[in-house]
Amino acid sequence: MEGNSGKWKLLKRSDHNYFIPYVIIVTTLVALWLLFFSHASVLNWIRASVEVKNQEAEMTQLSKEIEEMDAEIEDLSRNRDSIEAYAREAYKFAAPGDDVYIVE
Repeated sequence: MEGNSGKWKLLKRSDHNYFIPYVIIVTTLVALWLLFFSHASVLNWIRASVEVKNQEAEMTQLSKEIEEMDAEIEDLSRNRDSIEAYAREAYKFAAPGDDVYIVE
């Protein structure tokens, strides 16, 4: 058994000093990989966050447009004169006996 003791010698304190740079390099490479190149990288999180904010802003804008359209529909459904005015403006309708001039 004494012959094997040379083969399995314990690491000395000075041998650990050579190991530390390798740990730092590997840790740095793994951190860079996670930050920039992996599927769930920080850059992807930032892009997704920006996209979510843009979508929320668009949803807010579209909600306002829907409210305006609902108000316009309600106004058109209540008032016959507004329906006629809308039809004349949008579809170039005319009442019987009206002269219509289209200027483009």
